Amino acid sequence: MNTPVFVLNTNAKRENQKEAQQGIFLAVKAVASIVRTCLGPKAMLKMILDPMGTTVVTNDGNAILREIDVTHPAAKSIIELSRAQDENVGDGTTSVVILASEVLTSSEPLIEKRIHPTTIIKAFRMALDDALTYMDQYSLKIDTKNRQELLKVIQSSIGTKFINKWSKLMCDLSLDAVLTVHTRQDDREEIDIKRYVKVEKIPGGDVTECRVLKGVLLNKDVTHAKMKRMIKNPRIVLLDCALEYKKGESDTTVDITNEDDFTALLKIEEEYVQKICNDIIKLKPDLVFTEKGVSDLAQHYFVKAGITCLRRLKKTENNRIARISGATIVSRTDELQESDIGTDCGLFEIRKIGDEYFTFLEECKNPKACTILLRGASKDILNEVERNIADAMCVARNVVLDPRLVPGGGAIEMAISQALSEKSKSIEGIYQLPYKAVAQALECIPRVLAQNCGANTIKLLTELRAKHAVNPTENNTYGVDGDKGTVVDMKTLGIWDTHAVKVQTLKTAIESACTMLRVDHIASAVSKKGDGHGH
Repeated sequence: MNTPVFVLNTNAKRENQKEAQQGIFLAVKAVASIVRTCLGPKAMLKMILDPMGTTVVTNDGNAILREIDVTHPAAKSIIELSRAQDENVGDGTTSVVILASEVLTSSEPLIEKRIHPTTIIKAFRMALDDALTYMDQYSLKIDTKNRQELLKVIQSSIGTKFINKWSKLMCDLSLDAVLTVHTRQDDREEIDIKRYVKVEKIPGGDVTECRVLKGVLLNKDVTHAKMKRMIKNPRIVLLDCALEYKKGESDTTVDITNEDDFTALLKIEEEYVQKICNDIIKLKPDLVFTEKGVSDLAQHYFVKAGITCLRRLKKTENNRIARISGATIVSRTDELQESDIGTDCGLFEIRKIGDEYFTFLEECKNPKACTILLRGASKDILNEVERNIADAMCVARNVVLDPRLVPGGGAIEMAISQALSEKSKSIEGIYQLPYKAVAQALECIPRVLAQNCGANTIKLLTELRAKHAVNPTENNTYGVDGDKGTVVDMKTLGIWDTHAVKVQTLKTAIESACTMLRVDHIASAVSKKGDGHGH
């Protein structure tokens, strides 16, 4: 009767409550320790060699964690946080990981005191709700029409990045790009950076030569040497069908009994190509773009009619050209009408940069898409500039859509921490301890900023705490100057963060800490090494 019963696979690794929780705490701390030095203006860079053998040099939290290969499920979940933060608001990827790790760590002594995780979670949720209320109180509304105000915000987000050296240029670039693609319909606003802002990296030149093209840039040349390479106010036709004879999908067999059949076949093919070309030519366009191929015969007809043609565009490029020129993308040539032609583009030109040809479509009347042209010494520099510009554009987008700001430099975290500490005194029962733990965890942002710039952390934090405690309503903008390591009023320093980013950081960090706390068992069903199956 006493034979053991195996329910789980014998080589599945199991961890009970105590082991599982300790494992989670350790894994989360380990991930946070990687990006801890990437916060603030004195941030260090990380150099990562990815599996493909390419090197990534960056201090962007999300880019670093994306390249790191981890095995512990809790560490994977924390890395997912930074990705979610990047997709939602585009900034604060480092702070969210540091804060989540700190909130989790603050619950460790509470669990050792035998406070049940669900009680801790309830208190954490109460603290989160209150923190968001205080965040709204301390936020400041700005006028989105005032360009200088917007630039200041983007400036403080770029301040910690590699492109800080050219910050004025980069702030202008990102703000121009965001304002170009900003569309308003009735009461709905939309800024689609992913689709309509293309970053084109061309090695060579200098970073100061970067600019925003109020139009589209394609890495393409004309299909036929005799076609025009510069057209002013072109009439543009956009197609997503092939301008060649349709080939069979799979093997097509044709029985030819005499040579006339073959001639007839070729004639049909020629007539078909001529027909589709005539459909286009009768509208007298200057430029034809298609996502598919263009046959030699079609090119011949176009050259005769004085039409320039470019082939094999990506779908996204076609969409962007449609946004800037007012053209409609057409799937069949016989459906083309005058209304489908785009006339809003002012100049089409092909220029040579380095040893490649690029097509420029610019000087548009009312562009709703743009291209950021980045120049730089090497691929690594260009990749880093692209990552930084993406962050700057996200900040610009957040401010335009939600024009509220909160003081940066750890000031808002310290102010909320102070307010929560005060409120925790009025909370009764067992919830008081975990509630206060969240308040203390929030201090990690100013603390890490102080550590990274080599200041005396204990002295600085005590000074900052005292400043906020003396007069919370007036001194809530005091934070850490990440360059000099002193306590400064963020108003005078002009360092502001967007309200949307901070709210997202708090919500994501505390929610994930709550999720981790609920875990009391980890079973990893890993197959044996010799199995050969990678389950």
